[in-house]
Amino acid sequence: MADIIQLLPDHVANQIAAGEVVQRPASVVKELLENAIDAEATSIQLIIKDAGKTIIQVIDNGKGMSDTDARLSFERHATSKIRSAEDLFSIHTKGFRGEALASIAAIAHVELKTKRESEELGTRIEIEGSVVKGQEVTVTPKGTSIAVKHLFFNIPARRNFLKSDNVELRHIIDEFHRVALAHPNIAFSMINNGSETFNLPDSNYRQRVVNIFGGKTNEKLVPVEEETEVLKISGFVGKPEFSRRSKNEQFFFVNDRFIKSPYLNHAINAAYEGLLKEGSYPSYFLKLTVDPKTIDINIHPTKTEIKFDDEHTLYAILRSAVKHSLGQFNVAPVLDFDRDNNLDTPYVYKDKSSSTPSIEVDHSFNPFQSDTPSSKSGGLSSKFKKESTAGWESLYVGLESKSTKTEVDFSNLEFESDPEKQELFSDDSAMSQGQTTYQFHNKYIISPIKSGMIVMDQHRAHSRVLYEGFLKQLTVKEATSQQLLFPLKLELSNSDMDILTQLKEDLEHTGFIFSSFAENSIEIKGVPVNVPESEVSIIFEQLISDVEQEVPDTNFSATDLLAKSMSKSLAIKTGQTLTKTEQEHLVNSLFACKEPSVSPFNRVTFITMRVDDFDKKFM
Repeated sequence: MADIIQLLPDHVANQIAAGEVVQRPASVVKELLENAIDAEATSIQLIIKDAGKTIIQVIDNGKGMSDTDARLSFERHATSKIRSAEDLFSIHTKGFRGEALASIAAIAHVELKTKRESEELGTRIEIEGSVVKGQEVTVTPKGTSIAVKHLFFNIPARRNFLKSDNVELRHIIDEFHRVALAHPNIAFSMINNGSETFNLPDSNYRQRVVNIFGGKTNEKLVPVEEETEVLKISGFVGKPEFSRRSKNEQFFFVNDRFIKSPYLNHAINAAYEGLLKEGSYPSYFLKLTVDPKTIDINIHPTKTEIKFDDEHTLYAILRSAVKHSLGQFNVAPVLDFDRDNNLDTPYVYKDKSSSTPSIEVDHSFNPFQSDTPSSKSGGLSSKFKKESTAGWESLYVGLESKSTKTEVDFSNLEFESDPEKQELFSDDSAMSQGQTTYQFHNKYIISPIKSGMIVMDQHRAHSRVLYEGFLKQLTVKEATSQQLLFPLKLELSNSDMDILTQLKEDLEHTGFIFSSFAENSIEIKGVPVNVPESEVSIIFEQLISDVEQEVPDTNFSATDLLAKSMSKSLAIKTGQTLTKTEQEHLVNSLFACKEPSVSPFNRVTFITMRVDDFDKKFM
């Protein structure tokens, strides 16, 4: 029998390896930015076109490479950071396995220009699908410029699996945020389709967070500082009142490397216990510094997951540090809830000593003495004038024993009744026709039918009613708006603004009227009818969260997602009491929908219980 095991050709092996390292354009962005950081660059520029499908270019002012190093950098397992196996446990750089450039060059057209400061001329290399097309001397500034064009050109199936440009761009921005936050001392800029998206100068950590997520972020941040023999923690956490409905503002950095750790995330949530509303997530930007020998970062191709030597200790320290910061800056409540601030000593009197008041008593004062003032002139009693007590007997005239001789008739007494409560909707029709609906536990609405009864979930039912209404408004583009007396201004981050900019036209079709769309803020002067002004910020936050979490593909309808998000935000909540008229109106509105049986998120809105089902229970 012939042998069946063969060695794979190099180009096939490189394409397989590229599948582990390069999953989408954002993976290329991450690897190229980290290489620029390892080159000790102080300024890095990222250029994107068509969400990275056409070109991804990173330009830095780092050390650069010689012509030999430039050629070897595209070979698999060629690296300048590792010399022996022991070096794997003392890694301080980003890339170290030597697979990134080789994998990228296997599935794209790559052009590299690099020059060291000590040399007059640099090197230019062109590679297409792992094949070197040319290497020549060129004039280029100090540093490295690497352009990746036509990603997945030789693997059409992988290219077809890419999402829409908006989704892929969102992933690229996420990777850009992670790298830029980890290195605030490096200036970053990002240009997307010819327009500048980010321009981040070198700064401290707080300024870098504010520059990325908007000026309003500054008031949300609570500093966290803790240093022990095992772990050093620095960074910021968000105040509980500014919690979000998504996890897109949660960043852990271990030795300046972004990681994902559900275990450490649980420590943060434990520190916020009792401070967050249900369904909300805290924001945090925390940098952890540990001994490189106590972690293993070589367990995942993307290096976003690492193993800790002693996770339990890190958990306890992290939880305590965050909880201490929340309490230190009066974010968490204190134990003395009944403390009255009015009892505190005013600040201007804090250094003054207290004086004991003097008490004077007139021992000669007699309350039963005559009205003539005391003969002692200048005495204490002369300061007080006693009212005349003459004629005190007249106060008791008519209060003889007459009341004891006659009995009082209580039959004609009228008692004051409690004021009647006015209902928002009149309930006369329901009372005359009998009770047709019943609200159970302020969650379900029970309504009788011929064969038994239906039990309806009020939140899901109202979501379906609102969803079809919003969908109709978006389709017909004839929504009714109500003007606000004072325009409402919302501060947003750059990524949130990008999402709302894409949905602006659809939002206007639902009834929103925008007076301005600035760089990091929007001003709203009109909202849809029946939308309270206090709910507007919640609606937009929920909408942004839904867009980020849905990660829609190319067949995604922004209109459908907008209708779903708004219906979920404005629907009647569980626990809300409804009058009989409101209950009946909701039941009638639901069965007037095209799809009354399911909510916009394909959840059952009602169930039917037949009389036979009850009869069987009593058999």
